[in-house]
Amino acid sequence: MQRFFICISTLIFFTIPVLAQTMIGDCTLVFAISGTNGSAKNSLHAPSKTFYIKGKMSRTDIKTANYSQSIIYNNLTGTATILKEVGSVKYRTDLTADQWKKENEMYMGMTFKETTEKKVILGYTCTKAIATLKDGSSFSYYFTRTIMPTASENPYQFQHAGGFVLEYEAKGPSGRKITFTATKINFNPVPIALFDLPQTGYRNLPYEGK
Repeated sequence: MQRFFICISTLIFFTIPVLAQTMIGDCTLVFAISGTNGSAKNSLHAPSKTFYIKGKMSRTDIKTANYSQSIIYNNLTGTATILKEVGSVKYRTDLTADQWKKENEMYMGMTFKETTEKKVILGYTCTKAIATLKDGSSFSYYFTRTIMPTASENPYQFQHAGGFVLEYEAKGPSGRKITFTATKINFNPVPIALFDLPQTGYRNLPYEGK
């Protein structure tokens, strides 16, 4: 009887964290983008990123003073479409699941280490983790276990995330470290039209690989 009670108690103990996690199927998450020089986040022309989730679809919009880019990713098929605007010129590139995997080959074989460091972002307690790539480089990110998205922005880059990533590091074109930090989150329904692929107005560029 005592052994039965211990088993039940253990089951309850390990079930509580799972039950506490909320699955998010509609979400808009806004990130501020800053470099190591601590560029102002409130500048009118500061780069920004908006991440949308609708079921198994995700969309990432990045806007800077010089260009804008959107990546629409289907978590069911693994396919992606990249839309770029440079001045008045618009480009569209469609990637198959294999091509998107190749595009993210740098994350293959990545190792992951969770730390004890915590940070509160948008009211969520986040845990810091370090991801080390096979070339020896690494990046850190903070994630919360309180909420879990139904779609990932990039399942290769964040394959080890045990929750919702609210801050992470990346390398810019010049190799400078860039930090993405969530500044606003909204759980209102995301318009499905955001995931419609444009049929006109874009120059089609074939994927050439890296």
